[in-house]
Amino acid sequence: MLTTTEVSGLRLGNLHVDTPVVLAPMAGVTNAAYRQLCREQGAGLKVCEMITSRGVVARDRKTLQMLQFDPGESVRSVQLYGVDPLIMAQATTILITEHEVGHVDLNFGCPVPKVTRRGGGAALPWKRDRLKMILDATVGAAARHDVPVTIKTRIGIDDDHQTYLDAGRIAEQSGVAAIALHGRTAQQAYSGEADWTAIAALKAHVSIPVLGNGDIWEASDALAMVEQTGADGVVVGRGCLGRPWLFRDLADAFAGRTTRTLPSLGEVAAMIRRHAELLAGLSEERYGLTELRKHIAWYLKGFPVGSDTRRALGLVSSFADLDAALARLDPHAPFPVTELGTPRGRQGSPRDKVALPEHWLDDTSGLDVDMADAELGVSGG
Repeated sequence: MLTTTEVSGLRLGNLHVDTPVVLAPMAGVTNAAYRQLCREQGAGLKVCEMITSRGVVARDRKTLQMLQFDPGESVRSVQLYGVDPLIMAQATTILITEHEVGHVDLNFGCPVPKVTRRGGGAALPWKRDRLKMILDATVGAAARHDVPVTIKTRIGIDDDHQTYLDAGRIAEQSGVAAIALHGRTAQQAYSGEADWTAIAALKAHVSIPVLGNGDIWEASDALAMVEQTGADGVVVGRGCLGRPWLFRDLADAFAGRTTRTLPSLGEVAAMIRRHAELLAGLSEERYGLTELRKHIAWYLKGFPVGSDTRRALGLVSSFADLDAALARLDPHAPFPVTELGTPRGRQGSPRDKVALPEHWLDDTSGLDVDMADAELGVSGG
């Protein structure tokens, strides 16, 4: 298996990313604070958590509040959700002209039932003509400002209704700068293993850059994916939960250096403290510390930490609470190497059936389908 390689960055239209590693947008996770942590560790492109096109156009307060950026982000990257070509184009223009966004990623991979049952997310690429209309409109709006548009999708709805090859062809024809493929179907959600052979098939099918996503838990996984599929880069999601330093290993790996960062519990505690400071900086102390709670189990995964201390860290609402709880950790405890290469975050089980609108699979056009219900108005996952 390949252990070291050297890849000279990633080209997305006029945008050059030094390290071909993208931090995947994750609802409630990849806000400006976490993106800054990952940037400091070496992440290439860092994508803001998904927002809705309807929310942008309506100037929804919650949506606009999510458009916070780390001052060090040289490229403001946002993932946009929507199903209406006109609204998508309007939202893209607003993001670029009013919020200085320099890269727009479109979500056609979300497997969440509340999205797919309305025809959005991973369900939408089944409607090939609708997909083309959305891509033509969005790319056209962004091109007027020389901003690249990429898309993220899945293999398909299920094994019998695959869409990724058609989606890749349509994306290329519409001028999309790159396509990221999560090697699972919507039916799989996050269960089982990602099918990297689909990523290889997509790479052979299109001439635009292809990014691989799914089951990248260590830097060696990213190198293996690139070697096995020919992908131009990787998208990392769950693998970095509670491990922003993974991007340090990834950056070194793609530069031809072998690095495996194994922080002690004391070093992890320092990272938690840093994360808390950045979160509090986005609003105020109580909100920031409350937001930190969801990350605690990921940071401490596998470490010998007592249940009382874990509980205390999971309830922090002030820096005083946090510092008192962190002081109870053994700073010399070594990183639990048994956790290396293992799944992180949600996994679950495959769904019996993907929730879809009635008669959704009857045809593959979608031009005449009323998708008003799929136009989610509020962002936030």
